[in-house]
Amino acid sequence: MIIDTTEVQTINSFSTSGFFKEVLWTDMDYTYFDPDIGNHDRGTRHCWLEREISAAIQQRIGPEYAGPLGILQAIADGTKLLLKEDLLPSRGDIRLFSVGPSIAVISVLLSYLVIPFGYRLVLADLGIGVFLWIAISSIAPIGLLMSGYGSNNKYSFSGGLRAAAQSISYEIPLTLCVLSISLRLEIGRNDQVVLPYDSDLDSSTVDIVEAQSKYGFWGWNLWRQPIGFLVFLISSLAECERLPFDLPEAEEELVAGYQTEYSGIKYALFYLASYLNLLVSSLFVTVLYLGGWNFSIPYIPIPELFRINQMAGIFGMTIDIFITLAKAYLFLFISITTRWTLPRMRIDQLLNLGWKFLLPISLGNLLLTTSSQLVSL
Repeated sequence: MIIDTTEVQTINSFSTSGFFKEVLWTDMDYTYFDPDIGNHDRGTRHCWLEREISAAIQQRIGPEYAGPLGILQAIADGTKLLLKEDLLPSRGDIRLFSVGPSIAVISVLLSYLVIPFGYRLVLADLGIGVFLWIAISSIAPIGLLMSGYGSNNKYSFSGGLRAAAQSISYEIPLTLCVLSISLRLEIGRNDQVVLPYDSDLDSSTVDIVEAQSKYGFWGWNLWRQPIGFLVFLISSLAECERLPFDLPEAEEELVAGYQTEYSGIKYALFYLASYLNLLVSSLFVTVLYLGGWNFSIPYIPIPELFRINQMAGIFGMTIDIFITLAKAYLFLFISITTRWTLPRMRIDQLLNLGWKFLLPISLGNLLLTTSSQLVSL
């Protein structure tokens, strides 16, 4: 075999040139060439906040070229995915393959109907608000399963099955935590026992927030339901398929799981659904356990201190939205730091955590909540 030394020198000079280094450094945060990030890294590809926090944890610079502080990088990545070719598997089920990402996104968007950003800033104040969110969110794994099956790929199908099993495992503890809050709200309001199947059981998100505003931040359900708060937080991370619970798309085992065969806009829809679902979970943590838009010190209400109640309604709504989002982004920060701190679990460890630990703990928390409320009557 004869090797042309001139060609080798040309390749070496190109690889060591400043232009090539600059291209790699510019794209290092969102391409597959970065050895520190790995394949299919959703954090450094789409979300500017996660990119910045991830870069700080890993002692990297992060995005800085697209816009001020790299804030336009997510828009650039989204535009790039919109312009990519939409590839279809030749032997897959095209209908299931195409409908799956849409179901995942639509189910998450419908969850925003019952999220209150203020006293009157809610699209639908329903009596079954929280349970409606749980019911709608359970549809998303069906879309992932359809995507995996329609791809005609064993890795994709395994990822879809994992997504369905993981959703079922952690929806039950999450629902029991919500049920504990609803039972506590109804028993405290009516001084009588309300059964879980009773039509009078109220789970309105606005009522849950208002019930926590009586004693300032000491009235938050975080202090009344600390066990339920931890179980809800872990279950919501698992529902969002965040590390250490991202088994449906574990690249070491399944290439990219249910999204292996996707490209272009369909590929982007999965990441959009993931981040929207993470924000929804953070907002429900805020509503259920952190008092929603209320932020008051006992005996010194913040709105009265700054005379917010006497100001224009638009300004008061802005303050409510700001407080709600500030609390939600606190848990976004926790989920992002958790991703870069804990290693990925095995699938058997994930299922054991859900069925053998979180489910008994959430049942015990429900029993303890009901017993304490009955004793206090």
